[in-house]
Amino acid sequence: MHGGAHGSGAPRGNANALKHGLYTREAIAARKAMRDLLKEARNLRARLSSF
Repeated sequence: MHGGAHGSGAPRGNANALKHGLYTREAIAARKAMRDLLKEARNLRARLSSF
């Protein structure tokens, strides 16, 4: 049912939401850094293979 009695439902806060840390700022920044590094490596490889 939707809209149960007062006080029913999930607890407030992120206690149940952040179990694995996949979407923390640090994890997002680490994935972005890795993407940027891989992109730079691909570009470097492409420039070197054109010689």
